[in-house]
Amino acid sequence: MNDTVHDTERPDQQAYMAAVDLGSNSFHMVIARVVDGDIQLLHREKQKVQLAEGLNEQLVLSEEAIERGLSVLAQFADTLKPFAPQSVRVIATYTLRRAKNAATFLRRAKTVFPFPIEVISGQEEARFIYQGVAHFEHFSGRRLVIDIGGGSTEFAIGEGLQPLRLSSRNMGCVSYAMQHFAQGRISEKRFARAILQAEQELEPIVSSFKAAGWQQAVGTSGTVKTIRDIIIGLGLSNNALELTHLLALKDHLVAQENSYQLDLPGLTDDRKLLICSGLAILIAAFNLLQIDQLVYIDAALREGVLYEMSDRLQHLDIREHSVASMQRRYDVDMAQAERVRNTALQLFSQVRSVWQLNDEDAMLLGWAATLYEVGLHINSSGVQKHSAYILQNANLPGFNQEQQQLIATLVRFHRRKIRLDDMPVFSLYQLSQVVCLLVLLRLAVLLNQKRRDDLLPEFTANAAMQTLELNLGRDWLTQQSLLAADLAAEQKALKKIAFVLDCPELAASSTVLS
Repeated sequence: MNDTVHDTERPDQQAYMAAVDLGSNSFHMVIARVVDGDIQLLHREKQKVQLAEGLNEQLVLSEEAIERGLSVLAQFADTLKPFAPQSVRVIATYTLRRAKNAATFLRRAKTVFPFPIEVISGQEEARFIYQGVAHFEHFSGRRLVIDIGGGSTEFAIGEGLQPLRLSSRNMGCVSYAMQHFAQGRISEKRFARAILQAEQELEPIVSSFKAAGWQQAVGTSGTVKTIRDIIIGLGLSNNALELTHLLALKDHLVAQENSYQLDLPGLTDDRKLLICSGLAILIAAFNLLQIDQLVYIDAALREGVLYEMSDRLQHLDIREHSVASMQRRYDVDMAQAERVRNTALQLFSQVRSVWQLNDEDAMLLGWAATLYEVGLHINSSGVQKHSAYILQNANLPGFNQEQQQLIATLVRFHRRKIRLDDMPVFSLYQLSQVVCLLVLLRLAVLLNQKRRDDLLPEFTANAAMQTLELNLGRDWLTQQSLLAADLAAEQKALKKIAFVLDCPELAASSTVLS
């Protein structure tokens, strides 16, 4: 289904942006432009994919579901041909977050779709959804936002543009339809089982969310919109949804016995098999969170992504705030973090062209350099493991899963042995790229081990494929016997991963030879 908001020529300017949402039920694409600091939506495309339908109990995505997804991506790629890579952001949610063979899908997607696909965490998905709502419609108080997707349901509480509570629960209209309303069968018992399971899934977050409180409850995306349209069409409400409306709709559906024969105002054919499961999840949310009324707002994840892209164009990157928050939380030695970061980025600037690294690589390296000691909060022994664990599992708003995983990987191997077999398989990053960034971080940490601002001399770095020549000055290195020994050990460590660290002063230094 294509939904064109405004007729427009194909975008070909930097001012245009596109956000693509690879959801569990549908793939969506939104094209927009920035006008006087605000976002103007120009074009929407939506294609039903039902990716979650192809996810079996072993969390393996079927070939049929993969093919459906690739076919839609090929269509989107044609629309996005004029766009520069930095003007398109592609977000994948629940199904690709959960699928064990997600890497297979992402690898095959590269053959038909030239833009990188970012798999995001459930909390990050909830944050984007909240941002979409918060930017779309101002509200002076605190609001609860609910988005029922195909595989998961996101909950957020926030005030203004600031989210305060975020959660993603493993319940969605596609997965619940398969579990509780197979072949479209409807009954009171099926509804009761679906509602009970949703309530059990919600129970862990209820006390925290109710303690935060809210003055407005908002529903977003297709499931809530469809439920609202049906209720209004049946004359049960003029706008806001209440529990009595939902229960009345449930009774109406139970009387029909099968979803295939449903004929309701506002219910499209592609939503018939999902309406019961979506309604059961919403009833559970009303029950446990004690929601009085819920209004629908036509903005969600895609709009949140667009607004964040707009912020980044203005150099307002939420990831900077996430890193700063992590530094404060774990009482990072900021002076040392800055030394290591500066050295890493000095090295980076001298090798980026040869190693074909970019600005995003520089930012990720810089963040890894400033966070490599967060594990000291646990213990100095094995700090690299402790730091990596924290970074792997922390909530870092603004980072997709692979960005967070890359930073954790760099930190995990910033000292001691490098085990390539223990590194995750990335879709967005080549192994050679990861190794290059890791070498730069290891050297930056090693060169600043004495934690002094006045120690390092002017240095130069020259790069080739899997090779780095580091020039520190013979006279200076002769005076640093411990550092010279550590550099020699680093040469041996890197040699084991087929990387050559050449430091000419080491070979000429009598101190090292002795």
